[in-house]
Amino acid sequence: MTESQRPPLPPPPPPHIPPTSPPKNGNSKEASTGVTQPMPSQMQPMPSKASNPGVTAAQRQRTNSVPPVTEATASYSSPAKSSIELQTPLHGAGSPPGQPTLNQIIRNAHAKGFSDIHLGVGEVPRVRNRGEMELTNYPETDKLTFMSWLQEVLTDQEIRRFQEKLEFDGATQYDFARVRINIFVTLKGPALVMRLIPLKILTLEELRLPPVLKDISEAPKGLVLVTGPTGSGKSTSLAAMVDFINKNHAKHIVTIEDPIEFVHQSRKSLIKQREVGIHTLKFDNALKAALREDPDVILIGEMRTKETVNTALKAAQTGHLVMGTLHTNSAVKSIERILGLYSAEEQPAMRVAIAESLVAIISQGLCRTTDGKRAAFHDILVNTETMKDYIRDCKNDEMTQLMLTGEYDGMVTMNQSLFKLYQEGRITEETALECSPTQNEIAQMLRGRV
Repeated sequence: MTESQRPPLPPPPPPHIPPTSPPKNGNSKEASTGVTQPMPSQMQPMPSKASNPGVTAAQRQRTNSVPPVTEATASYSSPAKSSIELQTPLHGAGSPPGQPTLNQIIRNAHAKGFSDIHLGVGEVPRVRNRGEMELTNYPETDKLTFMSWLQEVLTDQEIRRFQEKLEFDGATQYDFARVRINIFVTLKGPALVMRLIPLKILTLEELRLPPVLKDISEAPKGLVLVTGPTGSGKSTSLAAMVDFINKNHAKHIVTIEDPIEFVHQSRKSLIKQREVGIHTLKFDNALKAALREDPDVILIGEMRTKETVNTALKAAQTGHLVMGTLHTNSAVKSIERILGLYSAEEQPAMRVAIAESLVAIISQGLCRTTDGKRAAFHDILVNTETMKDYIRDCKNDEMTQLMLTGEYDGMVTMNQSLFKLYQEGRITEETALECSPTQNEIAQMLRGRV
Protein backbone atom coordinates (compact mmCIF):
# COMPACT_ATOMS: atom_id res chain seq x y z
CA MET A 1 0.00 0.00 0.00
CA THR A 2 1.40 3.29 -1.05
CA GLU A 3 1.61 6.24 1.28
CA SER A 4 -1.12 8.08 -0.65
CA GLN A 5 -3.47 5.12 -0.27
CA ARG A 6 -3.16 4.93 3.56
CA PRO A 7 -6.18 6.27 5.54
CA PRO A 8 -5.48 9.51 7.49
CA LEU A 9 -4.55 9.10 11.15
CA PRO A 10 -7.07 10.39 13.74
CA PRO A 11 -6.12 13.65 15.43
CA PRO A 12 -4.31 13.22 18.75
CA PRO A 13 -6.45 13.69 21.88
CA PRO A 14 -6.05 17.01 23.72
CA PRO A 15 -3.72 16.85 26.68
CA HIS A 16 -5.45 16.38 30.05
CA ILE A 17 -5.02 19.40 32.30
CA PRO A 18 -5.67 18.55 35.96
CA PRO A 19 -7.69 21.18 37.87
CA THR A 20 -4.83 22.40 40.01
CA SER A 21 -3.08 25.69 40.44
CA PRO A 22 -0.28 26.59 37.95
CA PRO A 23 3.12 25.05 38.72
CA LYS A 24 5.50 27.20 40.67
CA ASN A 25 8.60 25.94 38.78
CA GLY A 26 9.49 24.66 35.32
CA ASN A 27 10.13 21.05 36.31
CA SER A 28 6.60 19.80 35.56
CA LYS A 29 5.62 17.81 32.52
CA GLU A 30 3.47 20.63 31.18
CA ALA A 31 6.34 23.01 31.43
CA SER A 32 8.67 20.64 29.57
CA THR A 33 6.16 20.15 26.72
CA GLY A 34 5.42 23.85 26.43
CA VAL A 35 1.71 23.58 27.45
CA THR A 36 0.51 26.73 29.24
CA GLN A 37 -2.00 26.52 32.12
CA PRO A 38 -5.18 28.36 30.99
CA MET A 39 -6.68 31.24 33.00
CA PRO A 40 -9.75 30.38 35.15
CA SER A 41 -12.06 32.26 32.78
CA GLN A 42 -10.88 30.08 29.89
CA MET A 43 -11.43 26.73 31.62
CA GLN A 44 -14.18 24.46 30.36
CA PRO A 45 -16.66 22.86 32.78
CA MET A 46 -15.19 19.86 34.54
CA PRO A 47 -16.40 16.48 33.28
CA SER A 48 -18.49 14.26 35.49
CA LYS A 49 -16.92 12.14 38.22
CA ALA A 50 -17.47 8.98 36.20
CA SER A 51 -15.60 10.22 33.11
CA ASN A 52 -13.00 12.46 34.75
CA PRO A 53 -9.77 10.49 34.93
CA GLY A 54 -8.19 13.16 37.13
CA VAL A 55 -10.57 12.40 40.08
CA THR A 56 -9.33 9.57 42.26
CA ALA A 57 -11.52 7.08 44.09
CA ALA A 58 -10.70 8.76 47.42
CA GLN A 59 -11.71 12.17 46.03
CA ARG A 60 -15.00 10.74 44.75
CA GLN A 61 -15.73 9.26 48.18
CA ARG A 62 -15.13 12.62 49.91
CA THR A 63 -17.30 14.44 47.39
CA ASN A 64 -20.16 11.99 47.75
CA SER A 65 -20.14 12.39 51.54
CA VAL A 66 -21.15 16.09 51.31
CA PRO A 67 -24.90 16.51 50.66
CA PRO A 68 -26.03 19.19 48.23
CA VAL A 69 -27.39 22.44 49.66
CA THR A 70 -31.17 22.32 49.38
CA GLU A 71 -34.03 24.37 50.82
CA ALA A 72 -34.32 21.82 53.62
CA THR A 73 -30.68 22.12 54.66
CA ALA A 74 -30.84 25.91 54.38
CA SER A 75 -33.83 25.95 56.69
CA TYR A 76 -32.00 23.73 59.16
CA SER A 77 -28.99 26.05 59.27
CA SER A 78 -31.21 29.02 60.14
CA PRO A 79 -34.61 27.64 61.17
CA ALA A 80 -36.20 30.82 62.48
CA LYS A 81 -35.27 33.24 59.71
CA SER A 82 -35.75 30.78 56.84
CA SER A 83 -39.15 29.62 58.05
CA ILE A 84 -40.34 33.21 58.28
CA GLU A 85 -38.97 34.52 55.01
CA LEU A 86 -40.03 31.57 52.86
CA GLN A 87 -43.64 31.90 53.95
CA THR A 88 -44.15 35.67 53.78
CA PRO A 89 -47.17 36.39 51.57
CA LEU A 90 -47.71 39.45 49.45
CA HIS A 91 -48.96 42.42 51.43
CA GLY A 92 -52.72 42.43 51.64
CA ALA A 93 -53.05 38.85 50.38
CA GLY A 94 -55.44 37.93 53.21
CA SER A 95 -55.79 34.64 55.05
CA PRO A 96 -55.68 31.39 53.04
CA PRO A 97 -59.00 29.64 52.35
CA GLY A 98 -60.48 27.94 55.40
CA GLN A 99 -58.59 30.14 57.85
CA PRO A 100 -60.10 33.10 59.75
CA THR A 101 -58.63 36.57 59.51
CA LEU A 102 -56.92 38.05 62.54
CA ASN A 103 -59.64 40.69 62.63
CA GLN A 104 -62.28 37.98 63.01
CA ILE A 105 -60.33 36.27 65.81
CA ILE A 106 -59.87 39.50 67.76
CA ARG A 107 -63.49 40.61 67.38
CA ASN A 108 -64.78 37.22 68.48
CA ALA A 109 -62.47 37.18 71.50
CA HIS A 110 -63.56 40.69 72.50
CA ALA A 111 -67.24 39.80 72.15
CA LYS A 112 -66.79 36.82 74.50
CA GLY A 113 -64.75 38.75 77.07
CA PHE A 114 -61.43 36.92 76.57
CA SER A 115 -58.36 38.77 77.81
CA ASP A 116 -55.58 37.16 75.72
CA ILE A 117 -55.18 35.38 72.38
CA HIS A 118 -52.37 32.86 71.76
CA LEU A 119 -51.49 32.02 68.14
CA GLY A 120 -48.56 30.02 66.79
CA VAL A 121 -47.46 27.98 63.79
CA GLY A 122 -48.33 24.31 64.29
CA GLU A 123 -50.77 25.09 67.11
CA VAL A 124 -54.53 25.47 67.41
CA PRO A 125 -55.36 29.04 68.55
CA ARG A 126 -56.13 29.39 72.26
CA VAL A 127 -57.60 32.14 74.42
CA ARG A 128 -57.45 33.07 78.08
CA ASN A 129 -60.94 33.12 79.55
CA ARG A 130 -60.92 34.82 82.99
CA GLY A 131 -57.54 33.38 83.83
CA GLU A 132 -58.02 29.93 82.27
CA MET A 133 -56.46 28.81 78.96
CA GLU A 134 -59.04 27.40 76.51
CA LEU A 135 -58.82 25.79 73.07
CA THR A 136 -60.77 27.30 70.19
CA ASN A 137 -62.48 25.64 67.22
CA TYR A 138 -60.18 27.30 64.69
CA PRO A 139 -57.97 25.04 62.53
CA GLU A 140 -54.28 24.55 63.24
CA THR A 141 -52.21 27.53 62.13
CA ASP A 142 -49.74 27.14 59.25
CA LYS A 143 -46.88 29.48 58.33
CA LEU A 144 -48.68 31.15 55.44
CA THR A 145 -51.71 31.92 57.61
CA PHE A 146 -49.54 33.27 60.42
CA MET A 147 -47.66 35.65 58.13
CA SER A 148 -50.92 36.85 56.60
CA TRP A 149 -52.07 37.71 60.14
CA LEU A 150 -48.93 39.74 60.73
CA GLN A 151 -49.68 41.67 57.55
CA GLU A 152 -52.99 42.72 59.09
CA VAL A 153 -51.48 44.46 62.11
CA LEU A 154 -47.85 45.28 61.22
CA THR A 155 -46.21 47.41 58.55
CA ASP A 156 -43.63 45.93 56.19
CA GLN A 157 -40.91 47.69 58.17
CA GLU A 158 -42.14 46.16 61.44
CA ILE A 159 -42.24 42.68 59.87
CA ARG A 160 -38.67 43.13 58.64
CA ARG A 161 -37.67 44.21 62.15
CA PHE A 162 -39.24 41.03 63.54
CA GLN A 163 -37.44 38.89 60.94
CA GLU A 164 -34.13 40.49 61.89
CA LYS A 165 -34.50 40.50 65.68
CA LEU A 166 -36.83 37.46 65.97
CA GLU A 167 -38.91 39.41 68.52
CA PHE A 168 -41.39 42.25 68.33
CA ASP A 169 -43.32 44.19 70.96
CA GLY A 170 -45.97 46.74 70.05
CA ALA A 171 -49.66 47.59 69.98
CA THR A 172 -52.47 48.36 67.60
CA GLN A 173 -55.96 49.76 68.01
CA TYR A 174 -59.42 48.81 66.80
CA ASP A 175 -62.65 50.72 67.17
CA PHE A 176 -63.63 48.49 70.12
CA ALA A 177 -60.32 47.71 71.88
CA ARG A 178 -56.59 48.32 71.98
CA VAL A 179 -54.42 45.26 71.43
CA ARG A 180 -50.95 44.75 72.87
CA ILE A 181 -48.84 42.54 70.58
CA ASN A 182 -45.82 40.35 71.30
CA ILE A 183 -44.31 38.18 68.55
CA PHE A 184 -41.53 35.68 69.10
CA VAL A 185 -39.99 32.55 67.55
CA THR A 186 -40.34 29.05 69.03
CA LEU A 187 -39.21 25.54 68.15
CA LYS A 188 -42.27 25.10 65.91
CA GLY A 189 -42.01 28.54 64.33
CA PRO A 190 -43.23 32.11 64.99
CA ALA A 191 -45.88 32.72 67.64
CA LEU A 192 -48.05 35.66 68.66
CA VAL A 193 -49.69 36.69 71.93
CA MET A 194 -52.22 39.53 72.01
CA ARG A 195 -53.77 41.16 75.06
CA LEU A 196 -57.11 42.90 74.59
CA ILE A 197 -57.30 46.21 76.45
CA PRO A 198 -60.72 47.90 76.60
CA LEU A 199 -60.95 51.45 75.31
CA LYS A 200 -63.19 52.41 78.21
CA ILE A 201 -61.22 52.98 81.39
CA LEU A 202 -63.19 51.65 84.34
CA THR A 203 -63.38 53.78 87.46
CA LEU A 204 -62.14 52.76 90.88
CA GLU A 205 -65.75 52.19 91.94
CA GLU A 206 -66.56 50.05 88.90
CA LEU A 207 -63.52 47.90 89.61
CA ARG A 208 -64.56 47.68 93.28
CA LEU A 209 -61.07 48.69 94.39
CA PRO A 210 -60.37 49.75 98.00
CA PRO A 211 -61.30 53.41 98.74
CA VAL A 212 -57.76 54.10 100.00
CA LEU A 213 -56.59 54.14 96.39
CA LYS A 214 -58.30 57.53 95.99
CA ASP A 215 -56.34 58.92 98.93
CA ILE A 216 -53.13 57.50 97.49
CA SER A 217 -53.86 59.07 94.09
CA GLU A 218 -54.29 62.48 95.69
CA ALA A 219 -50.83 62.49 97.28
CA PRO A 220 -48.99 65.65 96.17
CA LYS A 221 -45.63 63.88 95.77
CA GLY A 222 -43.84 60.62 96.45
CA LEU A 223 -43.58 57.11 95.02
CA VAL A 224 -46.57 54.83 94.45
CA LEU A 225 -45.96 51.23 93.37
CA VAL A 226 -48.57 48.88 91.91
CA THR A 227 -47.16 45.36 91.87
CA GLY A 228 -48.19 41.82 91.01
CA PRO A 229 -47.47 38.99 88.57
CA THR A 230 -48.26 39.19 84.88
CA GLY A 231 -52.00 39.27 84.25
CA SER A 232 -52.89 40.44 87.76
CA GLY A 233 -54.61 43.64 86.63
CA LYS A 234 -51.83 46.08 87.54
CA SER A 235 -52.28 48.17 84.40
CA THR A 236 -56.07 48.30 84.88
CA SER A 237 -55.81 49.52 88.48
CA LEU A 238 -53.09 52.03 87.62
CA ALA A 239 -55.15 53.36 84.71
CA ALA A 240 -58.13 53.83 87.04
CA MET A 241 -55.96 55.82 89.46
CA VAL A 242 -54.59 58.02 86.65
CA ASP A 243 -58.14 58.50 85.35
CA PHE A 244 -59.23 59.61 88.84
CA ILE A 245 -56.48 62.26 88.88
CA ASN A 246 -57.31 63.25 85.31
CA LYS A 247 -60.98 63.90 86.15
CA ASN A 248 -60.56 65.56 89.54
CA HIS A 249 -57.31 67.53 89.54
CA ALA A 250 -55.73 70.12 87.24
CA LYS A 251 -52.30 68.55 86.80
CA HIS A 252 -49.81 67.69 84.08
CA ILE A 253 -49.47 63.89 83.73
CA VAL A 254 -46.63 62.36 81.68
CA THR A 255 -46.61 58.60 81.03
CA ILE A 256 -43.68 56.53 79.71
CA GLU A 257 -44.85 53.09 78.63
CA ASP A 258 -43.63 50.11 76.62
CA PRO A 259 -46.05 49.85 74.93
CA ILE A 260 -48.94 52.24 75.64
CA GLU A 261 -51.89 50.21 76.90
CA PHE A 262 -54.79 52.37 78.10
CA VAL A 263 -55.25 55.58 76.12
CA HIS A 264 -56.26 58.61 78.20
CA GLN A 265 -57.90 61.82 77.01
CA SER A 266 -57.02 65.10 78.73
CA ARG A 267 -59.85 66.23 80.97
CA LYS A 268 -59.24 68.43 83.97
CA SER A 269 -55.60 67.38 83.76
CA LEU A 270 -53.30 67.62 80.76
CA ILE A 271 -52.01 64.13 79.94
CA LYS A 272 -49.15 63.26 77.56
CA GLN A 273 -48.37 59.61 76.76
CA ARG A 274 -45.06 58.43 75.28
CA GLU A 275 -44.21 54.97 73.97
CA VAL A 276 -40.68 53.58 74.02
CA GLY A 277 -39.50 52.83 70.49
CA ILE A 278 -41.97 55.24 68.87
CA HIS A 279 -41.91 58.51 70.83
CA THR A 280 -38.58 57.95 72.60
CA LEU A 281 -35.62 55.72 71.88
CA LYS A 282 -34.68 54.83 75.43
CA PHE A 283 -36.78 54.45 78.57
CA ASP A 284 -34.32 56.06 80.98
CA ASN A 285 -33.73 59.02 78.65
CA ALA A 286 -37.47 59.70 78.51
CA LEU A 287 -37.72 59.52 82.30
CA LYS A 288 -34.89 62.00 82.78
CA ALA A 289 -36.39 64.30 80.16
CA ALA A 290 -39.77 64.14 81.93
CA LEU A 291 -38.25 65.98 84.89
CA ARG A 292 -37.78 69.00 82.60
CA GLU A 293 -41.29 68.85 81.15
CA ASP A 294 -43.04 70.49 84.13
CA PRO A 295 -44.92 67.36 85.25
CA ASP A 296 -46.99 66.88 88.37
CA VAL A 297 -47.46 63.13 87.88
CA ILE A 298 -45.07 60.74 86.11
CA LEU A 299 -46.26 57.24 85.27
CA ILE A 300 -43.52 54.67 84.62
CA GLY A 301 -44.57 51.52 82.80
CA GLU A 302 -42.18 49.30 84.75
CA MET A 303 -39.25 49.95 87.09
CA ARG A 304 -36.78 47.41 85.73
CA THR A 305 -33.31 48.81 86.32
CA LYS A 306 -31.24 50.51 88.97
CA GLU A 307 -31.03 53.65 86.82
CA THR A 308 -34.82 53.81 86.54
CA VAL A 309 -35.27 53.44 90.30
CA ASN A 310 -32.69 56.16 90.96
CA THR A 311 -34.41 58.61 88.63
CA ALA A 312 -37.86 57.72 90.00
CA LEU A 313 -36.72 58.33 93.60
CA LYS A 314 -35.12 61.60 92.56
CA ALA A 315 -38.38 62.70 90.94
CA ALA A 316 -40.38 61.65 94.00
CA GLN A 317 -38.05 63.60 96.28
CA THR A 318 -38.25 66.77 94.16
CA GLY A 319 -42.00 67.28 94.36
CA HIS A 320 -43.48 64.88 91.79
CA LEU A 321 -45.92 62.01 92.23
CA VAL A 322 -44.29 59.00 90.56
CA MET A 323 -46.38 55.91 89.81
CA GLY A 324 -44.80 52.68 88.60
CA THR A 325 -45.17 48.91 88.48
CA LEU A 326 -43.09 45.93 89.64
CA HIS A 327 -43.46 42.16 89.23
CA THR A 328 -43.63 41.14 92.88
CA ASN A 329 -46.19 39.17 94.90
CA SER A 330 -46.42 41.25 98.07
CA ALA A 331 -45.85 44.77 99.36
CA VAL A 332 -42.92 43.90 101.61
CA LYS A 333 -41.23 41.89 98.84
CA SER A 334 -41.47 44.94 96.59
CA ILE A 335 -39.13 46.84 98.90
CA GLU A 336 -36.77 43.86 98.97
CA ARG A 337 -36.87 43.71 95.16
CA ILE A 338 -35.82 47.35 94.84
CA LEU A 339 -33.06 46.95 97.42
CA GLY A 340 -31.83 43.87 95.56
CA LEU A 341 -30.73 46.13 92.70
CA TYR A 342 -28.10 47.68 94.98
CA SER A 343 -24.98 46.40 96.66
CA ALA A 344 -24.86 45.69 100.39
CA GLU A 345 -22.99 48.95 100.97
CA GLU A 346 -25.65 50.97 99.10
CA GLN A 347 -28.72 49.38 100.70
CA PRO A 348 -28.79 51.35 104.02
CA ALA A 349 -28.86 54.66 102.14
CA MET A 350 -31.52 53.30 99.77
CA ARG A 351 -33.69 52.21 102.72
CA VAL A 352 -33.64 55.80 103.98
CA ALA A 353 -34.49 57.12 100.49
CA ILE A 354 -37.40 54.68 100.11
CA ALA A 355 -38.70 55.44 103.61
CA GLU A 356 -38.72 59.17 102.85
CA SER A 357 -40.16 58.92 99.33
CA LEU A 358 -42.70 56.07 99.47
CA VAL A 359 -46.42 56.85 99.58
CA ALA A 360 -47.83 53.32 99.27
CA ILE A 361 -47.38 49.90 97.70
CA ILE A 362 -50.41 48.16 96.24
CA SER A 363 -49.75 44.50 95.48
CA GLN A 364 -52.57 42.86 93.54
CA GLY A 365 -53.82 39.49 92.37
CA LEU A 366 -56.92 38.25 90.54
CA CYS A 367 -59.12 35.30 91.49
CA ARG A 368 -62.11 33.70 89.81
CA THR A 369 -65.44 34.51 91.44
CA THR A 370 -68.49 32.32 91.92
CA ASP A 371 -70.31 34.09 89.07
CA GLY A 372 -67.56 33.26 86.56
CA LYS A 373 -65.94 36.68 86.63
CA ARG A 374 -62.77 37.84 88.41
CA ALA A 375 -62.12 39.94 91.50
CA ALA A 376 -58.98 41.68 92.72
CA PHE A 377 -57.44 41.03 96.14
CA HIS A 378 -54.75 43.25 97.60
CA ASP A 379 -51.75 43.63 99.84
CA ILE A 380 -51.67 47.38 100.65
CA LEU A 381 -48.83 49.06 102.54
CA VAL A 382 -49.34 52.71 103.43
CA ASN A 383 -46.18 54.54 104.51
CA THR A 384 -47.20 55.93 107.90
CA GLU A 385 -44.64 57.36 110.32
CA THR A 386 -44.35 54.02 112.09
CA MET A 387 -43.92 52.22 108.77
CA LYS A 388 -41.09 54.60 107.85
CA ASP A 389 -39.17 53.54 110.95
CA TYR A 390 -39.66 49.86 110.12
CA ILE A 391 -38.44 50.40 106.54
CA ARG A 392 -35.32 52.25 107.72
CA ASP A 393 -34.54 49.58 110.31
CA CYS A 394 -35.14 46.62 107.97
CA LYS A 395 -37.93 45.20 110.18
CA ASN A 396 -39.90 43.22 107.61
CA ASP A 397 -41.86 41.13 110.10
CA GLU A 398 -42.99 44.25 111.96
CA MET A 399 -44.05 45.79 108.64
CA THR A 400 -46.31 42.81 107.97
CA GLN A 401 -47.81 42.96 111.48
CA LEU A 402 -48.49 46.67 111.07
CA MET A 403 -50.36 45.94 107.84
CA LEU A 404 -52.51 43.40 109.72
CA THR A 405 -53.60 46.02 112.24
CA GLY A 406 -53.51 49.09 110.00
CA GLU A 407 -57.06 48.98 108.67
CA TYR A 408 -57.68 52.55 109.83
CA ASP A 409 -54.92 53.79 107.50
CA GLY A 410 -56.22 51.69 104.62
CA MET A 411 -53.75 48.83 104.96
CA VAL A 412 -54.72 45.23 104.33
CA THR A 413 -53.01 41.89 103.71
CA MET A 414 -53.86 39.49 100.91
CA ASN A 415 -55.31 36.94 103.33
CA GLN A 416 -57.57 39.58 104.88
CA SER A 417 -58.67 40.65 101.39
CA LEU A 418 -59.36 37.06 100.31
CA PHE A 419 -61.24 36.33 103.53
CA LYS A 420 -63.44 39.38 102.94
CA LEU A 421 -64.28 38.15 99.43
CA TYR A 422 -65.15 34.77 100.94
CA GLN A 423 -67.41 36.39 103.55
CA GLU A 424 -69.21 38.30 100.78
CA GLY A 425 -69.83 35.01 98.96
CA ARG A 426 -67.85 36.13 95.92
CA ILE A 427 -65.25 33.33 96.09
CA THR A 428 -65.22 29.78 97.41
CA GLU A 429 -63.06 28.41 100.20
CA GLU A 430 -61.02 26.47 97.66
CA THR A 431 -60.30 29.66 95.70
CA ALA A 432 -59.22 31.49 98.85
CA LEU A 433 -56.79 28.69 99.73
CA GLU A 434 -55.46 28.49 96.18
CA CYS A 435 -54.74 32.23 95.88
CA SER A 436 -53.38 32.78 99.39
CA PRO A 437 -49.63 33.46 99.73
CA THR A 438 -49.69 31.81 103.20
CA GLN A 439 -52.25 29.01 103.14
CA ASN A 440 -51.87 28.03 106.80
CA GLU A 441 -52.99 31.47 107.92
CA ILE A 442 -56.00 31.66 105.60
CA ALA A 443 -56.97 28.09 106.60
CA GLN A 444 -57.09 29.14 110.25
CA MET A 445 -59.20 32.17 109.36
CA LEU A 446 -61.61 29.98 107.40
CA ARG A 447 -61.85 27.31 110.13
CA GLY A 448 -62.73 29.96 112.67
CA ARG A 449 -65.76 31.03 110.60
CA VAL A 450 -67.01 27.82 108.97
